[in-house]
Amino acid sequence: MCELLGISADHLASFTVSLERFAAHGSAEGQNHDGWGIAAFEDQDARVVKEPGPAAGSEWVRFVETHGVTSPLVIAHIRHASAGAPAYANTHPFCREMGGQMHVFAHNGSFPEIARLPLPAHGHRPIGQTDSEYAFCVLLGRLAELWDGDERPSVAERRLVVARFAADMAALGPANFLYSDGDLLFAHGHRRPQIDGRVEPPGLHFIERKDLPPPDASWLASGARISHGVEPVAIIASVPLTDEEWQPLREGELLVLSRGRLLSY
Repeated sequence: MCELLGISADHLASFTVSLERFAAHGSAEGQNHDGWGIAAFEDQDARVVKEPGPAAGSEWVRFVETHGVTSPLVIAHIRHASAGAPAYANTHPFCREMGGQMHVFAHNGSFPEIARLPLPAHGHRPIGQTDSEYAFCVLLGRLAELWDGDERPSVAERRLVVARFAADMAALGPANFLYSDGDLLFAHGHRRPQIDGRVEPPGLHFIERKDLPPPDASWLASGARISHGVEPVAIIASVPLTDEEWQPLREGELLVLSRGRLLSY
């Protein structure tokens, strides 16, 4: 099963993600050996590093581990291919420009009947063959009208569209996903295979860190080292990465994060 990781911080923070123990999820001996990727937002754009092969032993992973990324918002993904061959075009996260802002999407699950949902005639089209990228193009088509003006859409408007999209995706299959427009980070939890083999919630877990160490220290989660002197930091992951108390997302629950904080409605 794929692994998802999303990090939202109040200000710029230094991350090395999808490394060490987190990268071990992508070892050639394990299931998740079909690709990995990291997207780190920088203003309206996003730095993307991804590769259609095992994360474990990757020179690109070593590069990211050595240099890290400095960003207030990061989305990472390790892939187990269920639709589409291991290829760069099929590797998450997927990125597209809309409204002068980069948008990023990563998914854990499968939508075998995703083609039932039509794409807008003049909207975004998939580059690869994954159901996940197709779903992302569906979402962008629904968001396009909101991003057609000069002003950023309201949080409420964006959340409504993403929530309806999430409900439609959940009707087609497991729909754990992370989506960001560079301002907000949306996390939708659904179902995934558990240790006992059953496919059920939770599909994502959440933790909000406010008791941060001093600026010259780091907080090490399983495969994600975060060096910071800012607060707060919020993290979404497929499974808990530390022995702390993580909040499991209920089936169909949609979280909206902004600058390391969980927004309430």
